[in-house]
Amino acid sequence: MTIHEDKPNGSFLSRLKTGMSKTRELLFMNVEAIARGIGPVDENVLVELEEALILADAGADLAGEYVVALRAKWRRGELPDIAALRLELKKMITNTLAPRMAPIPVAPPYPFVVLVIGVNGVGKTTTIGKIAHLLREEGHPVLLAAGDTFRAAAIGQLRVWAERVGADIIHHKEGSDSSAVVFDSLRAAKARGTHVVLIDTAGRLHTKTHLMEEMRKVVRVIGREIPGAPQEILLVLDATNGRNAITQAKTFQEVIGVTGIVLTKLDGTAKGGMVLSVTKETDVPIRFVGVGETIDDLRPFDAESFASALF
Repeated sequence: MTIHEDKPNGSFLSRLKTGMSKTRELLFMNVEAIARGIGPVDENVLVELEEALILADAGADLAGEYVVALRAKWRRGELPDIAALRLELKKMITNTLAPRMAPIPVAPPYPFVVLVIGVNGVGKTTTIGKIAHLLREEGHPVLLAAGDTFRAAAIGQLRVWAERVGADIIHHKEGSDSSAVVFDSLRAAKARGTHVVLIDTAGRLHTKTHLMEEMRKVVRVIGREIPGAPQEILLVLDATNGRNAITQAKTFQEVIGVTGIVLTKLDGTAKGGMVLSVTKETDVPIRFVGVGETIDDLRPFDAESFASALF
């Protein structure tokens, strides 16, 4: 089992800027005047900008909203040049995302239970390890629940993360009932005075009804053992999936409820505009974003930093 070690690769903001380079190129290198940062704004620039936003998966509705507002400012003489257009667009992106920027509200009464969900391959187990690391740095005792009992590799990977970050872990053998793992984990957390329980789950295809029903069962078990829990249902999405990730978010939200989103693999996509559309279309806050595989490559989402990375 290999977990990538930390490496001295600069600040998180610099990594975010590097990670967003594909999206930045799609948005601006295809709009020649914007890329140069010179020259007047005209109708052609606005049309090309709208197309670029749609191609970056910002969503047709939001792209249209932006360009309508920009066109009005341009006609009033408030956007004299491309530099002014870029600055105004950056403000719009920040204003869209700022209301949906919120950390996980970890607070007593403990244990605070976080159920981590998502389809296969989005990086749930790794994300749990990185969140555990952040919480441990804040001084919280953390317990990891290896609820993905369908894959021995997931159990082993979570054990490595638990050891690495100094968290407790409860796991059963492969093929066990995931609800039993969750039940034992919550009992242990209460006995040990744990602040946060992070529950891993098997990847659920959002189109498979019976798998989603199993997830509902886990939620019921949690609620019976700790009234009001889970306090957080955290959906992990792969940013490279673009609009498909947004479809996943909507389905999980309808079936089980989602209180927060983690976006992984922002460093590998030209579709970074989906950060805008997923929050706009679901109205669910983004808790964390990931831009790499090292332990420090997951950080709480910051709207202004994201907007800056696009410019």
